Amino acid sequence: MSDVTQILAAIDAGDPLAAEQLLPLVYDELRKLAAGHMANERPGHTLDATALVHEAWLRLVGDQKFDNRRHFFAAAAEAMRRILVDRARERQAAKRGGNGQRLEIDLDALAGRYSDADLIETDSVLDALANEDADAAELVRMHVFGCFSIEEAGQALGMTRSTAYRNWDYARAWLRVALSQAR
Repeated sequence: MSDVTQILAAIDAGDPLAAEQLLPLVYDELRKLAAGHMANERPGHTLDATALVHEAWLRLVGDQKFDNRRHFFAAAAEAMRRILVDRARERQAAKRGGNGQRLEIDLDALAGRYSDADLIETDSVLDALANEDADAAELVRMHVFGCFSIEEAGQALGMTRSTAYRNWDYARAWLRVALSQAR
C-alpha cells in the first residue's frame, strides 16, 4: 500500500494529523496536474497553477473519502476541471455587476486552447458520455483535463493498454458525434 493510500485510510479513520501529512506528499503531483490544466487556458487567466491546487485542495479535504491514490488523484483532476468550468461560466454570465470599465481587447491575441463556450459545452457532453460509459468518460477527463497520456490514464483507472486505447477511440468518436449535433 502506498504512503498516500495509508494516509487516506488514516484520514478515514479520523486521525486529525493525517491530513497535514497528505499535502506535502501529493503537492508536487497536484501542482504538475494543475500546470497541465492551466496550459490549456488563455493567457492572463486569474488563476495560476498554485492557486488552482489550493482551490482544489479546499474542495478535496471536506467530507469526501478516498479509497486509494488513484481515487484521490481522479477526484483532484475532477475538482480542478470543475473549478475551471465554474470560472468559465462566471465569465460567460450576462450579469456580473461591478463598476469595472470596459476595455477593448484583441481576444484572438489571448485565445487559449479552449474558449469558455467550448469548455462548458465539452463539460456537458462529457457528462452525457459518463451516463453511457463511465470508464470512457473518466479516461477522457484524465487525458484531456488531467494531462495524463492515454496509457497513464488507463493505468490509473486499472485498464490494460489496449483497453485504454479502445476506450479512447470509442470516446473520441462518441464525442465527435455529440459535439457536432450540439452545434
